[in-house]
Amino acid sequence: MHWVYLILAIVFEVAGTTSMKLSEGFTRLWPSILIFVCYSLCAGFITLALKRLEISVAYAIWAGIGTALIALVGMLYFKEPVTAVKIASLVLIVAGIAGLNLSGVSR
Repeated sequence: MHWVYLILAIVFEVAGTTSMKLSEGFTRLWPSILIFVCYSLCAGFITLALKRLEISVAYAIWAGIGTALIALVGMLYFKEPVTAVKIASLVLIVAGIAGLNLSGVSR
């Protein structure tokens, strides 16, 4: 169940960050409210995940996958430029996460 909590934390972190962009600097009510709702849920789920996962691995996965997903949201939804450097950086993030998981850390 701890992995489900971590996935939910990532989903709500991405939703909260996307809501930041959609709020247009807190000028739109519902996206502004969603920022706080999503980040509260994110904090709750990451806390539950940390009951069973090592903090170094959980945080790296949460931050790395969240960052990669937000970059994809930016490129796909907000039409931000797709560059070779962005793509290479996303690949490096995924490689780093895989490296942490394969580093022999006990589960």
